[in-house]
Amino acid sequence: MVKLKKFQRQEELQTHLQEDPFLTDEQLATTFGVSIQTIRLDRLELNIPELRTRIQNVAREGADKIRSLSVQEVVGEIIDIELNNNALSLFIIEREHVFEKNEIARGHFLFAQANSLCVALIDEPLALTTHAEVDFKRPAKLGDKVVAKARVKSMDDNKASIEVESKISNKTIFTGKFEMYYKDEGELNG
Repeated sequence: MVKLKKFQRQEELQTHLQEDPFLTDEQLATTFGVSIQTIRLDRLELNIPELRTRIQNVAREGADKIRSLSVQEVVGEIIDIELNNNALSLFIIEREHVFEKNEIARGHFLFAQANSLCVALIDEPLALTTHAEVDFKRPAKLGDKVVAKARVKSMDDNKASIEVESKISNKTIFTGKFEMYYKDEGELNG
């Protein structure tokens, strides 16, 4: 790649982060053929926060809509949510999520990301998983960014059917079909 002048690189950096706010400094450094320190300095000059802060800012926007659980109970960060329709979450695999020997993510964390996303998706004060069929396609490793997408397939008679697909770098690692039971506020009080 041809080295860009500083102002050109910074313009491109902003464009890249608008398209994908979850790019790491390491990925950006590789993309632009510069050091990680250069990317960090560019972000500072442009007032672009670090990855964790960018994720938290995006997550806060969707969290206010959730009724069935608190945002702290969601495994991962809710990135986008349209209640009773679809939702997106991001889960970064950290040291406490992996097996010590091989740094592969423990499966229950991937399940928990998908399951909590399904619960959050239901626009009722009570939503519980009654049945789940899951398929682990490939492992997630330390440092991976897992993006889970949930879509409501049907909702009626206090039951919802939701499909979840989790990916790393556009490669499917997990799929699940979740059956959910939910109640509205009137039914809880009656």
